[in-house]
Amino acid sequence: MRAAQVKDFGGPEVLAPVELPDPVPGPGEVLIDVAYADTIFVETQVRAGWGRDYFPMTPPYVPGGGVSGVVAALGPGTPEEWLGRRVTSFVQGSYASRAVAASSALTAVPDDVDLLTAAALVHDGVTAAGVLELTAVTAGDRVLVLGASGGMGTLLIQLALARGARVVALARGPEKLALVRELGATRAVDAGASDWPERAREALGGAADVVLDGVGGETGTAAFPLTADGGRFSAHGAPSGGFASVDTDAADRRGITLFGIGDVRFAPAELWRLTSYALGEAAAGRVRPVVGRVVPLERASEAHALIEGRGVVGKVVLEV
Repeated sequence: MRAAQVKDFGGPEVLAPVELPDPVPGPGEVLIDVAYADTIFVETQVRAGWGRDYFPMTPPYVPGGGVSGVVAALGPGTPEEWLGRRVTSFVQGSYASRAVAASSALTAVPDDVDLLTAAALVHDGVTAAGVLELTAVTAGDRVLVLGASGGMGTLLIQLALARGARVVALARGPEKLALVRELGATRAVDAGASDWPERAREALGGAADVVLDGVGGETGTAAFPLTADGGRFSAHGAPSGGFASVDTDAADRRGITLFGIGDVRFAPAELWRLTSYALGEAAAGRVRPVVGRVVPLERASEAHALIEGRGVVGKVVLEV
């Protein structure tokens, strides 16, 4: 099979095309002919050698964890109903033309959803839906979304609006601000402005009931004081290189509930439920992932360079 493999920790250039043996499905497993592989920012960080306490990878390895495609073969004891079905799944090593998954990890793709859309929802749709459940976003809440023009940020905007929330979106530059406004954000604030926290506070009308921090670092840290007393703050992303530094004593005094990356690691049953929900919302036309670039599998290094360059509006998906 064709694959993209990380030869050693380093820059995007360490991600190279290779030929590997086809995987063989075991009992209860299926073989997926991959159509698209999802990409997320943390995969570029792991490739560079970051976060080994969280992601203990050792080169050479095939990165990636989410695919959409068609079930091409069944392992022993796997229900025949899966053969030929369009599915998404979390897998180990998704940057490849074929992948093995347990049948229990499969989610059928609705007829009204194409496989590109499905792949773009594998990670971000699940995490976005899960974060909104954890933070209990509801009608009337004032929600501040950091990194709002990214793959997950664009979904958080749409799903929060569907719950009746007012959304203030933080994004950088005219093109990304235009996108979040198009998606329905109540207000958009430029993250490139030195006084963005003050602008965000004004846009929120004082403070946010919920802050959704998919950025981390200085941006996430600066957003924490914008959380209302009794509010919720989710620090689930660190593309800046580290998670937000939050004063937990201050959070306790102000009655702010904190959520972190550990809270969005879901059990298999929850993954299936959240994936089904995200695909169902897409089928109903209530949410659409924003795909900025589709890159061939053989140019996975280019995809990582695009992700790290932060110039792409929306997300990058690999076409297999």
